[in-house]
Amino acid sequence: MHISILLMEQIIELFIMILMGFIIVKAGIVKDEDSKVLSKIVLYLIIPCVIINAFQVDYTSKTVRGLLIAFAASVILQLVLLFIISAMGRLFHMNEVEVASVYYSNSGNLIVPIVTFILGQEWVLYGCAFMSVQLVFLWTHCKKIISRESSYDWRKIVFNINMISIVIGVVLFFTRIHLPQLINDTIGSVGSMIGPASMIVTGMLFAGMDLKKVFANRRVYFVTFLRMLLVPLISLILIKISHMAYLSADAPKIMLIVFLAVITPSASTVTQMCQVYGNDSRYASAINVVTTLCAVVTMPVMVLLYEEFI
Repeated sequence: MHISILLMEQIIELFIMILMGFIIVKAGIVKDEDSKVLSKIVLYLIIPCVIINAFQVDYTSKTVRGLLIAFAASVILQLVLLFIISAMGRLFHMNEVEVASVYYSNSGNLIVPIVTFILGQEWVLYGCAFMSVQLVFLWTHCKKIISRESSYDWRKIVFNINMISIVIGVVLFFTRIHLPQLINDTIGSVGSMIGPASMIVTGMLFAGMDLKKVFANRRVYFVTFLRMLLVPLISLILIKISHMAYLSADAPKIMLIVFLAVITPSASTVTQMCQVYGNDSRYASAINVVTTLCAVVTMPVMVLLYEEFI
């Protein structure tokens, strides 16, 4: 119950950040289309800093074991959910924004502040294992469907700054190289902006929408149901039957972190990619806001279920 209450407080804090983005547009300080610049800063600067900073921890056998558990669980969940959600997409005639919004969680923006707030900074690394796996899918599967490209441009994928950041972070960790304190502190400070920057982008986009149309669109609620209830329940069942939460003394907490990463609202990165690649960013933002609203209730409830059944 304690973790659920802390989680609810953290989500409310992030929602207030969305409100701030909404207000600065409505007050005429900036325009809603100005959010595109901030989206690029999040995608190509802040997220890479988060990844590199997370891997700047001491190399120990315990940490490596925990990373392997988090990585394996993340890969299994992502692959199984991709198959299930792709099938649902065909069954329910979902467009590419809806499929991406159901499949991709907002782990990149929420897992760092949530895990830091609830469990402590030393546990963030395991959340970044999930983020790293999801980033691979984001810059392959998600980019392909959002940009409506007919094939993968592997050169662009491999040399994407986010993918390079994952490689750098992993190499630094396994070679036990720590960046100079000044550099590490700078990267950490930039990375800490991920939650506020992403939520402000969402709020700015939301301010430019017709709110009556957003909340009158039944399709948004259907996508929200899939993202915030069905996907978490499927994930909980997969974690239960895999027995991965019993692999070590730290495994229950590590799997809780992976579970938290899965059950967050729809990814604001989908909105940012829609902006960059010319898809329906307003619809993606509407889904992001409604799922974030619902997360105040659904995420604490799902954590209670996890504590009860795992």
